[in-house]
Amino acid sequence: MSIEVVDVRPHEHHYGVYIIKFEDGSERLATRNLTPGKRVYGERLVKWGGAEYREWNPYRSKLAAAIANGLKYVPIQVGTHILYLGAASGTTPSHMSDIVGDKGLIYSVEFSPRVFREFMEKLVDQGRRNVVPILGDARFPYQYAHYVKGVDVAYIDVAQPAQAKILADNADYFLKPGGHVMLVIKAMSIDVTAPATETFKQEINTLKERGFDILEVVHLEPYDTAHAMVVAKKK
Repeated sequence: MSIEVVDVRPHEHHYGVYIIKFEDGSERLATRNLTPGKRVYGERLVKWGGAEYREWNPYRSKLAAAIANGLKYVPIQVGTHILYLGAASGTTPSHMSDIVGDKGLIYSVEFSPRVFREFMEKLVDQGRRNVVPILGDARFPYQYAHYVKGVDVAYIDVAQPAQAKILADNADYFLKPGGHVMLVIKAMSIDVTAPATETFKQEINTLKERGFDILEVVHLEPYDTAHAMVVAKKK
């Protein structure tokens, strides 16, 4: 038996993010569905006030986890152009797509051909025209430089060593002056022997050395172990 929705309200801090409240008192994050009636990863669809919303699961999306854990600074709004490195099958890019709307763009880079096909089926083939799929290796931004124009935000979520370096290298190519970066640090993908806190410091220091001011750092437990979200701005 489904639980009835009693309210949908805008998030206090984040444009394009909503809070769905259910009759049992529980609350969930959501975005307004850009392609009504279509799901991306089996998420719950909710109709309220003449609009349709997609529940945003923090156990499936690092950005949702960061917001659920109190992240205050998300530099994404209507019309934002984003470079997303490590798009995978499209869970987080799909919610970004909802937020930026028809005037925004999500350049979505994914390395695995198998996962890329899944991304195409779930997002591009379902009518998300603000998503630009790119099959490529985030370590080599020159390989897709002819596809990507200047972006407002560069976001990375890859299981690679040197995650901050990869992000900064892409920012050098594509980030507009004064733009922002969002780094999902996966400590176990960098060094399984080091404490996660030391790995976080190492990656944050790399961003600082590459000319970024750190705006916010949020750990992602209990949604993801040994993960952190870093938001920074180019000096």
